[in-house]
Amino acid sequence: MEEVSSLSGGALMRRGPYISVITNRTMNLLIRAAMLFMVGVFLALVLNLLQVQRNVTLFPPDVISSVFSSAWWVPPCCGTAAALIGLLYPCMDRRLGEPHQLKREWSNVMRCVAVFVGINHASAKVDFANNVQLSLTLAALSVGLWWSFDRSRSGFGLGVIIAILATLATQLLVYNGVFQYTSPDFLYIRSWLPCIFFAGVITVGNIGRQLALYEHKVSQEKTHQD
Repeated sequence: MEEVSSLSGGALMRRGPYISVITNRTMNLLIRAAMLFMVGVFLALVLNLLQVQRNVTLFPPDVISSVFSSAWWVPPCCGTAAALIGLLYPCMDRRLGEPHQLKREWSNVMRCVAVFVGINHASAKVDFANNVQLSLTLAALSVGLWWSFDRSRSGFGLGVIIAILATLATQLLVYNGVFQYTSPDFLYIRSWLPCIFFAGVITVGNIGRQLALYEHKVSQEKTHQD
């Protein structure tokens, strides 16, 4: 009996740290997802307010009276997308073995967010001669944002793929009358919208990478202390 109890006790001791690690990883993942969700909601409220104020996007009259003149479903959808993108980027970095080569600091991430907000601001408030000139300018700025704050092939590829999917989803929403764009020049939407999506994906991806890096540093410090 003593041998059995000692064997079972040894098995529990071996399983205990493993279960603890899994639990900690799951909790950290949920915390990161929640933080990314809040970032997505905040950016959606601020940037969509800017678009609505400049009459770039038009919602039905009963929607305009909601919070920050945004449809109720926009912030949750953007928050969910931000959580998924922010978790996907560091995961792809590990899977592809392509570490981030640029400086990994929160100040750099904040500059990336500022540039993204500036790109969205330009799409709403800067007057260009025509939509083609505006689209080309925003495309150059979006690629410049990727080059300045990312430069990874996985980041560029994911940005392009997600921007295309988001553009198709927006086309369907506008087609079904959920909202509309003033002066659409690319089927039902504005031609510069994929550039905004691409820049947003790169920005949220950088935030997700920084959160994952911070989590990794904290876990390493705890391991050294133990």
